[in-house]
This record gives sequence, C-alpha cells and structure tokens, in this order.
Amino acid sequence: MVEPVFGQIKQARGFRQFLTRGLEKMQAEWQLMYLTHNLLKVRRTGWISS
Repeated sequence: MVEPVFGQIKQARGFRQFLTRGLEKMQAEWQLMYLTHNLLKVRRTGWISS
C-alpha cells in the first residue's frame, strides 16, 4: 500500500507544499522527502544504530 506513505509525510513531517519552482527542483525536493522518510523507517527498525 502506497497511500499511507503520503499521509505520513504530510502529517508527521509537515510537508504541505513544495518550496521550489520548476519540475526538476520539485522532483529533487520530493526525492529528499521520501529519502528521509525511508531512512527514518530503517533507523526505527534497528538496522542502523545511532
């Protein structure tokens, strides 16, 4: 299921709108958002120690 990820990013991270203009910059910003989302998920599972 993909849909919960968008809700989690919007709610938990407070991501409501893009801060940049242009398709390439918007895509880069979105990639950073889901990269951090996935890294936090991996850290929460214990695969990465602090």
